[in-house]
Amino acid sequence: MAVRTTRYHTTSHVVAQTLEAYNREARLFLTRWGKPRYKRPALLVELLTLLPKHAVLLDLGCGGGQDVRYLKTAGYCVIGLDLTLPLLNFGRTRAPSVPLVLADMRSLPVRSGRLDGIWAAASLMHLPKPAAIQVLRELHRLVGSGGLLAATVTYGTNSRILEQGWIPGRYFARWRKTELARALRSAGWEIVTLKVVTNQERKGRWLNLLARRPPVESTRCDRMDGNTRVCLSKR
Repeated sequence: MAVRTTRYHTTSHVVAQTLEAYNREARLFLTRWGKPRYKRPALLVELLTLLPKHAVLLDLGCGGGQDVRYLKTAGYCVIGLDLTLPLLNFGRTRAPSVPLVLADMRSLPVRSGRLDGIWAAASLMHLPKPAAIQVLRELHRLVGSGGLLAATVTYGTNSRILEQGWIPGRYFARWRKTELARALRSAGWEIVTLKVVTNQERKGRWLNLLARRPPVESTRCDRMDGNTRVCLSKR
């Protein structure tokens, strides 16, 4: 895989504030999400049952790299992307062979159709909904025919910046089930499962989604000698 830097979109106020909170509290974040003991998220397990061996995956909002480290060990070709440098630096010490890219999810440096699947755990929820919908369209562009998206977002109606609790200052967009389903379909995704879960990997109520880019009759396959090749774009 070829990795290169890219120019990012200017972050909006709430995204900038969220990023500042994660940078400020990176050490605290890693006390929970950087532990050596690892438990596979149920939705990630479900995603992997639908993917071929050696699938090419993007971990969107990879944080400290727990999931990318597991995916690499399990034999997948994986890229991690995040906008919080202290978390990426931690991940690079734990998974030095995995490309971990500093980038804004609203300006994704990946070529169209090069991914088999996307894993977005608790990341899309930090975007205002119009921006999240645009990212869903971009993610649809990145996967090939039949490609999959698995993501978790906060459930509810009161989107706001967290003013107290664990790592305050972060923005959370809360989605209703019908609202997210409509956004997914408008972005071209076919919903496989969409359900509300409570206190699963994280406290509170969440929407777990699994969606597919509808397959077409013929697809381009960039595989050579059994190995998948994926290149980040020059955008």
